[in-house]
Amino acid sequence: MSKDYSKYFTPSLNQARKRRGEKVEIIRFRLDEKYRAVGEDKKYHLKTFGCQGNLADSERISGILEAMGFSETLNEKEADLILFNTCAIRENAENRVFGELGRIQQYKKEKPELVIGVCGCMPQEEITVNALKKRFPNIDLIFGTHNIIDLPAYIFDIFVRHQAVVDVWSIEGNIAEEIPIKREHAKKAWVNIMYGCDEFCTYCIVPYTRGKERSRFPEEIIKEVKSLAEEGYLEVTLLGQNVNAYGKDLEGRNYGFADLLKDLNKLPIPRIRFTTSHPRDFDDATIEAMALGGNIMPHLHLPVQSGNDRVLKKMNRKYTRDEYITKMKKLKEAVPGISITTDFIVAFPSETEEEFGDTLTLVHEIQFDGAFTFIFSPRAGTPAATYPNTLTAAEKKDRLHRLNQVVNQYSLLGNKRFEGAIVEVLVEGFSKNKPDVLTGYTPHNKLVNFVGDESLIGTIVKVKIEKAFSWHLRGVLV
Repeated sequence: MSKDYSKYFTPSLNQARKRRGEKVEIIRFRLDEKYRAVGEDKKYHLKTFGCQGNLADSERISGILEAMGFSETLNEKEADLILFNTCAIRENAENRVFGELGRIQQYKKEKPELVIGVCGCMPQEEITVNALKKRFPNIDLIFGTHNIIDLPAYIFDIFVRHQAVVDVWSIEGNIAEEIPIKREHAKKAWVNIMYGCDEFCTYCIVPYTRGKERSRFPEEIIKEVKSLAEEGYLEVTLLGQNVNAYGKDLEGRNYGFADLLKDLNKLPIPRIRFTTSHPRDFDDATIEAMALGGNIMPHLHLPVQSGNDRVLKKMNRKYTRDEYITKMKKLKEAVPGISITTDFIVAFPSETEEEFGDTLTLVHEIQFDGAFTFIFSPRAGTPAATYPNTLTAAEKKDRLHRLNQVVNQYSLLGNKRFEGAIVEVLVEGFSKNKPDVLTGYTPHNKLVNFVGDESLIGTIVKVKIEKAFSWHLRGVLV
């Protein structure tokens, strides 16, 4: 029986706020025979916005669509299905999606049978689904982060039964295994180790859009990484909204993130990275695991958001400035030369000039190798969206500019330590700006540009660094 979408299913923010202790189900993906040829002679175009989690989701969406017979096209005008996998973490990301939806309406007029869909985090927001339906009534498909596994049924209902589908769930979340994956990169792979977030930072919508923290079983992760190594992959990045909370929800098992790192350290995969970490859960056991070296890369991205304790408390970050500093000192002692990067939010509601100054002094103290910096963006439904903010737009931009100046200073300093050194670079391809120059990343996650042959793409090579810049290194092939 096909589902009745006449009264479409929308998320409830109140339901998403709750953690009801629902048991996590492990669902094994199986493609029903009736879905296998639905996409035959049809093309899809998938555009992804947001974080690595969205990119990993898109690889699964592509895998499902191609299992159904679809083929991918980079040309929107050729597509029978255009799907946007969206991000909700900042207002700018949502505005970009709305702009894209407005832009492709012309294709729908020229080709009425074209199917347009929106999935990912935006549909998980209660107000956004209604806004999408109101502004773009000809959208054919809307679903959220929890029900990618049902995509075959949605595609069948749209292309065979000619029904529009809006189906977004407000659940704590399950785990779907064995979904087919079309990996974007031939040598680098995303590996989800957990889903969801229980931190509830006051500015963040993710706990509402992604559900509660739920960990994959370690044997499933290890099996996937082993398989990737056998297929010739050189690097995996372990994904989760808070990877340091991995395993805390696994009943009857005393197995955490550090244990997973130690087990993966034994596998024949050259490089292991992970993101994103949370300072509260980043513990001594993880530092000890990182100190093993080998395939565990000497780089950590640990978002701090602010250098002031009052602001951190207002953000509900659950750690202090001193606690963060202490952990970073331990890490630097355990892993000499490690590259540490972070995130900052400036102009958080009620942040004073003096408190912003504490953020600047934290950068001076830690000397981060880089940082993603943002002006606070209120997200409807989060507590911080209701906080009064008296700063002008000019004051917000000024703080961001001053922070970036200090961050860039230490980014350059962190890069200069590699001048004259020979580093290993996983070659990703040609530079977008210079088509005759190859580009790739070092173990410390430093971008390196150098002249080399196309045959080197997808290999790890040695490069001598000649010149350091704030955002990249320039070198010569050894």
